[in-house]
Parts: sequence; C-alpha cells; structure tokens
Amino acid sequence: MEYFKSGLKTVLGSQDPDQQPSGAETVERLVERVQSSTLLDDRRDACRALKALSRKYRVEVGAQGMDALRFILETDKADCEIIGYALDTLCNVMSPNLFDEEENSEEQQALLHVGEQFTEMFLKRQENVTLILSFLEEYDFKVRWPALKLLAVLLTNRLRDIQEIILVSPMGVSKLMDLLGDSREVIRNDTLLLLIQLTKSNANIQKIVAFENAFDRLFDVIVEEGCADGGIVVEDCFLLMLNLLKNNSSNQNFFKEGSYIQKLCPMFALPPEGSDETCWGPQKVAILLCVLQVVRCLVSPANPGQVTTSCQKSLYSSGIFQALSSILMASGVPVNFLTEAICTLSEVIRGNQHNQQHFANVMAPINPPREAIIILLMSMVNEKQSFILRCSVLYCFQCYLFKNEVGQAQVVQTLLSPSYEDSNLVTCGQLLCSGLYSHDSLSNWLSAVALSHTLIENPAQRENLLRVLLSPDPNYRPVTLIHQVALLFQQSSKVQSKLGFLILLATWLSHCPSCCETFPRSSYCHPLPDSSGWFDYR
Repeated sequence: MEYFKSGLKTVLGSQDPDQQPSGAETVERLVERVQSSTLLDDRRDACRALKALSRKYRVEVGAQGMDALRFILETDKADCEIIGYALDTLCNVMSPNLFDEEENSEEQQALLHVGEQFTEMFLKRQENVTLILSFLEEYDFKVRWPALKLLAVLLTNRLRDIQEIILVSPMGVSKLMDLLGDSREVIRNDTLLLLIQLTKSNANIQKIVAFENAFDRLFDVIVEEGCADGGIVVEDCFLLMLNLLKNNSSNQNFFKEGSYIQKLCPMFALPPEGSDETCWGPQKVAILLCVLQVVRCLVSPANPGQVTTSCQKSLYSSGIFQALSSILMASGVPVNFLTEAICTLSEVIRGNQHNQQHFANVMAPINPPREAIIILLMSMVNEKQSFILRCSVLYCFQCYLFKNEVGQAQVVQTLLSPSYEDSNLVTCGQLLCSGLYSHDSLSNWLSAVALSHTLIENPAQRENLLRVLLSPDPNYRPVTLIHQVALLFQQSSKVQSKLGFLILLATWLSHCPSCCETFPRSSYCHPLPDSSGWFDYR
C-alpha cells in the first residue's frame, strides 16, 4: 500500500493532507498525464496507477480513460511494460465479474452490467479487436497473457460480435491456434478456454480451427498431460474437440478421415482387475464422460446418415466398439460413466446391421456365459437399479432393434418358444414379460416400450406376437399376450404403467388388421392369479 501511495505521489505530486482528491479527480489527473506526457516513463507510471485504481474506480477509469488507453496501445507498442498495464486496465474495466473492492459499494447493483457496457463502447471500433489480436504475436509474457485475458473478457460479454470480427481479421484464428504451442502452461491453458468460447455455435470458425491442425495439437496436449489420468487440461481439450465436432459434418468427416478416431481408443483402457475405487477419481470420470460425448457426436442420429454410417464403421474397426462392450460388462464402473457408455454404444450400433449383429454376440464374462443384452435387460427390470441406468438400457435395446428385422424376430421368437427347463437359459422375452407383470410401475413402462420396439415397421412380428400364449397355471387355459396386456391396462391403477401398456397396444394395433380383429375380444380374458412368481429372473 505504501508503495502504491508513493507511486501516486510521484505521478500526481504532493497533496495537502486536508485536500485529498476524490477517486474521480485522481483518475482524471492520471488520464491527463497519459494523454499529455511526452516522457514514456511518465506515461508508464500513469498507466500503472490507472491499473491499480481500475478495480475500485472502474466506472471512472472506463469513462475517462478508454480513449487514452487505446492511444497507448497504438503509439507505445515498443514498450511491453506499458502495453501490459494498458491491457490489464482494459481487462478490469470490461470484466463481467464484480471485484472484491466493489462488493461493498452502494452502487453494487448498477455495477453488474457495467463491464458489458464498456465492451459495447470498445467494439464501436472493430479495429480495436484487431489491435488486441496483434499483441498475441508478442512473445513477452507481460503482453501476450493480458491480451489473451482481454479477448476472453470480450468473448464473454459479446460472443457473436467478437466471432464475426475474428472471422474477418487476417490470420485472426491462426494467431490463436499458435498459442496452443506456447511452452508456458498458463498461456496454453487459457488459450484452450478461449477457443472453447470462440467455437461455440459457429460452424465457420469451427472449420477454420479444425483445419489449423487443431486435432493434432489437442491430442499432443492430451498425451503430454497424461491422457485419461490427466487433469482439467485434458478435459478442456475434449470439450474443445466436442465443440468442433458437434453438428458439424465437415469436421466429422475430417476427424474420421484423419484417423483421429483411432487415437481415442487408448482412453477407454480399463483399470487392472482388483483395482480399488481410487482408480475412478472424479477428474478421470469427468474426462471419460467428455470422450464419450465426442464419440456420440460422431454417430448422433441428428447427423447425415452417410456420416453416421461411416463413423460407426470406423468405431468398430478401431476397437472402440469392443472397448465399450468391455466397459458394459466390467465391475466397479461408476454408474454415471456406465450409463453414458451404454448410451454411446447404443448409438454406435443404431441402424447398423453389422454392429448390431456383433452386439448380439457379445458375451458377459460370467459362468455360465450369457449374452450382454440379457444382463442389460436384467438391470432394466430390476427396480433396485438407478432410474437413469434403467432408461439407458431401454435406449440401448431400442437402438439394437432399430431397422433390425432379424433382431426383432429373434426377440419375438423367445416368446413363441421359451425355455423353461433350464433357468440359465433366461431369454429376452421372459425378462420383458417379468417386467410387464412387475409391481414396479417403471418396470411395466420400460418393458412395454421395449417390447413395442420389436414391432415397429415390422408387420410380420405383429402377426407372430398374436400367437404368444401365456400359461401361468395348469388350471388355467393359455391366454394370448394381447389379451393379457389389455387386462393389465384395465387393472393397473398407476398412470406410468397404463402409459406403457397403451404404447405397446397402439404400436401393435397400428396397420395390423389381424390385431384389430383380435383386440376387441380381450374383454373376455379370464382374470389371472397372482403372477409375482412368473419369469422372476431378476
């Protein structure tokens, strides 16, 4: 504090103790000194003092000093120290956050948007942003880092405006990309954060960044930082990657053709068997969730069909399909990561007959071996499992059956000829039936919706499902499944259950004359005894 006071005395001269100037007066004198001093040292001292005052007297410094600071940036480029002071001051003036010095101010509420207002003033001249971009070429830390921080502040306050200005600025994006190679971690890391902001919802900037070797540079940083065992920087790399790929088919093709999908595979390596829970730390899980999001954006149903299909093929050939399958069957995997992995694998197989067939053949590493899809359905109808996990299994089952007539026929066949002799031969159909008759309304809904997907765009299976008979007790004659679903709908008092049964019935009856003819006779179904023991393979 004494140093600061002595600095002000140097700049302003000695003051009468009884006539101390106000903050606004002090700022006015400092701005006048910046504008009128012919000596660089005097201007530098005034800029240093303005920087010190810019947190407490932000409004005064911004209102009186904006033009003076811009003048310094234009005329004193050769002096890194004064440029650094000017950039830091502008950064403080336009900051979207309140400083500690402002929190006790009577005008605190009015200060909430003052940074945005000063940003608007600053952007009235677009060449100001070009000027800031030019300082990124200066290697001196005192200039490059403040310039980077100021650009981040401008992006926070006026994202769309800054994106448009950088797009038309010569080599604007290239200058930012060069900073990813800076050996100083703070510069590199702040550049990552800035690029995450810059690439939001702007396809043109996303393409330019991608073709500036962004993926190569990001994977270099990821490897350098320790891949999945790295820190927050690795997560930031994948967040930027996600921005570049999401809803951008051009970058998705570039990512696939550049063999970058293969570079994702090592991220899915599972910890050695017997490892304790510490190997799944919060940061590692956060990184892996970002990796899964990157994979999902490559095979998203919203992508053009050709892009999705080619990426699905690459994900299988690269080994990521197998890695995801292993994660599904592994023990000790955190539930949030497991849930996202199930959703990711779902979209890797969705509508792709080759991948769907291989998924049907994935076996769980248990004795006796069982298909992975059976283990997943067991989790879905188990009311002790988390809601989000059970919903993800339903999504996986839907994606497995999407445009998969063979898979649909196989599921229906397990209902037509179930095996009761060996309890180890539990089938998809039996598990879905156990869910229909469960006392848990969520199991009713999940099982009914899952069963409805065996019928979508498949008239033959609608006919076949009419032949399914249930015989829970020797004393009762077999009853058709459609009659039982209608009866369950009538008897249930839970809205969620009723909705599930309605979805199944509506899908079943759609464009199926035989079903429409059979369904009205469902009112003649005999009531069933307690069926809590039916197909109880949970």
